[in-house]
Parts: sequence; C-alpha cells; structure tokens
Amino acid sequence: MAARETANGSLGFARPVEGILARTRRSLLSFVRRKPLGTFSALILIVLFIVAISPSTFATASYDEIDLLNRLQGPSQEHFFGSDKQGRDVFSRVLFGARTSVLIGFAAVTIAAVLSTLIGISSGYYGGKVDLTFQRFVDIVQAFPGLIFIIFLFSVFSALVGSFMSQVVLAGTLGFLFSAGSSRVVRSQTISTVQNTYVEAARVVGATDRRIMVRHVFPNVFTVIIINVSVQLGAVILIESALSFLGFGVQPPYPSWGRMLNEAQLDMLLHPYLAFFPGLAISLSVYALNMFGDALRDVLDPRLRGTE
Repeated sequence: MAARETANGSLGFARPVEGILARTRRSLLSFVRRKPLGTFSALILIVLFIVAISPSTFATASYDEIDLLNRLQGPSQEHFFGSDKQGRDVFSRVLFGARTSVLIGFAAVTIAAVLSTLIGISSGYYGGKVDLTFQRFVDIVQAFPGLIFIIFLFSVFSALVGSFMSQVVLAGTLGFLFSAGSSRVVRSQTISTVQNTYVEAARVVGATDRRIMVRHVFPNVFTVIIINVSVQLGAVILIESALSFLGFGVQPPYPSWGRMLNEAQLDMLLHPYLAFFPGLAISLSVYALNMFGDALRDVLDPRLRGTE
C-alpha cells in the first residue's frame, strides 16, 4: 500500500485503486459463477432500468399515437406487440409503462429504506422507552388496511392536487407502509450488532452514540437494508400494477402495465396479446427482482455463506 498523510498530519496507508478494482472484479466473477440465476436476473433488471430511463430511445412510436385504421392488429413487423383498440402501439406503451413502475418503485423503496433505517437503528440501539415507543408506532402502521389506506389517500390527493402529485403521494404512502416491516428486521440486526465487543470498546474510549451508530452499527445492517430494498421493489411494482388495474394509478393517456391489463379485459378473448405482453412485463420484472434479491442474500449474509 502507498503511504499518505492524513488530515491530522500522521501517516496512513491508502488502498491502491487497482487493488479495489481487482477485488470488485473477483467479486463479480464469483457472483456470476455461484449464482447464474441471479446473474440472469441482474441482466433483466439492467435492461429494465435502461428502458425506464429512456423509453423513447427504443420505442417504435409515441405511446399516445392513435391510428384507428390499424386498430387491434396482431404482432407484426410494424407493431411488434400489436396495436390496441385505438391503434396505439402496444410495444411502445409497454416500454413507457416501465418508467412508471420503476420510478414509483424506486421512490417507494428509498423512502422505506430511509425510514426503516432511522427507526430500526434508533430502536435497537437505545432500547427501553425509545424502543417501546417506536415498536408501538410500528404496530399501529402494520395494523392499517394497506390497500384501502392507499386508495383513500390517492383518491383524496388526486382530486386536490392532480395526477402527478397523486403519484408522489402513492410512492410516499407505499414507502411509509413498507418501512414498518423493514424496521423490525433492521432493529433485530442492530440489537445483535451492539452486543459485539468493538461497540463496547467504542463506548469506553468516549465515542458518541451518533458516531457508534454511523461508524459501527450502520455498516453491519447495510446488507440487510440492501436485501430488503431488492425484494421490496418487486412487491411495490406488483402493488402499483394492481392499483393501476383498479384505476388508481397513472391516469390516461400515459401508460401503465396495470392499466393496460385493465383496458385489455373486454378484448382479451379475441386479442390475447393485449394482456399477454404487459402481464409478461410485470411477471418478468417481479421474478427478476425476487431472484436477484435471493442471490444477494445468499452472497452477502455471512450466516448463509458456505451452505451451498
């Protein structure tokens, strides 16, 4: 390692960038070799995220371009996934629908991760009355009828502030509800971590509670948080699709996979492709997220290493 001068003037050692890159490369190769299904799922997710970032790059038409002369056409070279009853290209609408699911999903799991980390670490570290207060709050949140609560808030806010802000409310509500269960997992890991001798040693040398939680507790619960995020993202996408199917998601003309399934109901028997392709997008996305989450858990959780 190369020596370097630290902020307080003492000499330390910097890890060579080449060494970090080499370890990262070895870790990726090990993941590919040990978890082929997880690797395949990761490739699906990479494609999903690229499409969600820029669907217009891959779409063959605008998502709201109406062509009544070519309505309800089956899959062809002109319309890869066919056209709906208004002549809109189903392939393009599926691609634009990925943006809706991914944006709402990422916003929701980010909110859930932040809240569950704050609540879980604080509750597990301090214990006593702090733990009791937080856990009773978590019990109340978990007692909410989630779907009814989301539909109620979405209906109220969509009427007051419009469709865009209602999507923000949807993501926030999903994140709030998902944070309750995740905080229990983070709390459990925190309680286990604070029993270690290095945490007690940090207290002895005068480290503050905030420093201990940031420098010692958080790195040990970070793996649990990442695994929760990967699994919850699939659940959020599924819930968002279900809400859109019921008419409480993104409003027309912007596409959503769940709304596309709703619109395909009347014509599904004669034109099954209208439901097949958005349904396949939902299934494939949720499957890939769950498989990738399982692979991450197997690799990152030290209790599962060497059990294969």
